[in-house]
Amino acid sequence: MTEKDKFAALIVDDDEAFRTRLLRAFETRGWEAHGAATGREALIRAREAGPDLAIVDLRMPGESGLDVIKSLREQDATVSIIVLTGYGSIATALEAVRCGADHYLSKPVDVDQILATYEAVRDSAFGDAPPPTTVPSLARVEWEHIQRVLTDCGGNVSQAAKLLGLHRRSLQRKLLKYPPRT
Repeated sequence: MTEKDKFAALIVDDDEAFRTRLLRAFETRGWEAHGAATGREALIRAREAGPDLAIVDLRMPGESGLDVIKSLREQDATVSIIVLTGYGSIATALEAVRCGADHYLSKPVDVDQILATYEAVRDSAFGDAPPPTTVPSLARVEWEHIQRVLTDCGGNVSQAAKLLGLHRRSLQRKLLKYPPRT
């Protein structure tokens, strides 16, 4: 396979260790991999490389991942964009998709999950997407719903508890827990 035949990936993440690990993993799987720590650097690398896939961290210092998604989409409408974040919720996933992302994954994530998601995104673009093989657990859906309501209430726990029909202390206890795995 020549350099021109390789798929290209752009990894945009301010966490250098994570970005480097993903770069190596993509390269070992035969991809041409490029990394960027900032939104500005990502746009420069995207212009140079013309990636097939862009993996964008949602929270970065300075320009947010949402801004990077919009800019990448304006620059190249054909690139597949997958958003990664350690702070996953339905509200942020919807916002990322509105900005132009094709899919959304919560960290921790490995390259095999990213590549499976990329394949699903590509297949759905051609109209033959397979049905989902997994669904989130009820606990995960509840946690995401609580996060969405809390976001809609501007972080006001008392108001969110009232809307959810919970006592404020009960909601605070739920918020102290880590998000359930899928």
